[in-house]
Amino acid sequence: MLSRLVLCLLILAYTPILHAHKASDSYLTLKTAGERIDGRWDIALRDLDYAIGLDSDDNGEITWGEMRSRRNAVFDYARSHLSITGGNVPCPVQPGDYLIDTHTDGAYSVLTFTAACGAELSNITVNYSLLFDLDPQHRGLLRVEYGQATHTTVLSPTHDSQQIELSDVKPGAAFLQYLKEGVWHIWFGYDHILFLLSLLFPSVLIRLNRSWLPAEGFHPVLIEVIKIVTAFTVAHSLTLSLATLGVIELPSRWVESAIAASVVLAALNNVYPLISKKLWLVAFGFGLIHGLGFANVLKDLGLPKDMLILALLAFNLGVEAGQLAIVSVFLPAAFFLRRSWGYRRLLVDAGSVLIAMVALVWLAERSLNTQLVDWELLFK
Repeated sequence: MLSRLVLCLLILAYTPILHAHKASDSYLTLKTAGERIDGRWDIALRDLDYAIGLDSDDNGEITWGEMRSRRNAVFDYARSHLSITGGNVPCPVQPGDYLIDTHTDGAYSVLTFTAACGAELSNITVNYSLLFDLDPQHRGLLRVEYGQATHTTVLSPTHDSQQIELSDVKPGAAFLQYLKEGVWHIWFGYDHILFLLSLLFPSVLIRLNRSWLPAEGFHPVLIEVIKIVTAFTVAHSLTLSLATLGVIELPSRWVESAIAASVVLAALNNVYPLISKKLWLVAFGFGLIHGLGFANVLKDLGLPKDMLILALLAFNLGVEAGQLAIVSVFLPAAFFLRRSWGYRRLLVDAGSVLIAMVALVWLAERSLNTQLVDWELLFK
């Protein structure tokens, strides 16, 4: 059991380190009317440069001239990773305008296109594979608009196809949709998971005479974990709501860098403890920052104006459900193993150092808005 737990931690840390730069997103919006689809696809310039090369003179800056010269290559690359069908009928994508826009995390190429399906649309199926072969953390944020209704979802390597019924979205369906997106976000949010694990590692231990000793009873451990999880929940729910409603707004680059820094500090605190009691205060303080990260994802997904509060509540509950699932798996195993040398040395000490190293790479790459190491090439 110990070896399996260690292996899970190493896999969890190893997966994001292959692409430790800020996880990329693209924004795909489809507006349907009759048999026609009008599309807009925003793809980060840094991702396109990584995939097909845009900076022809390798000076670290992508000019409009370089972008324009690669227009056909960009459209061909994007179109080869997207297919749309209406019913069972293919909807061929025809390129339109080629523009540049700025998001909170940098410059994006904007590809507009049209697709004619040849018949009145009642449903569409979107198959998406952009960058999945290069960056397993990449996500496509899909927004489909039809009449007064809006459907949103996240496309990923494990969820690369989505069928959408073009009908009014009922409150119950919208609630389940945003609940699911909240669960998926926490499960694929490696930085949030590693931060939570860093706080949970010492929850089954007691700090005494500069050493970690096993806690005696499960009840005090459970109370401590409840405090940590509750504090983290309250904090990120607060900033998630305020940021989503537009009360707080900070650049994505600042938020993502601060989240990486929180993981570094939480992990190093296990190795060189400055705070060994009342870790719920740490969870609350850093939870405020993580809530802003959750809000960026939720805003990118898009919120239905007529069901704003419902969608916000569902996404928040989804995040909590995903978080509780992680805790419910980790805590019993950690309590069972707390007396072993392996738990304290391999997981708490070595595991925390490994987490801090991964998060330091995230911090450097997110704050500098660059990729320091070509992990794809290194591990081939």
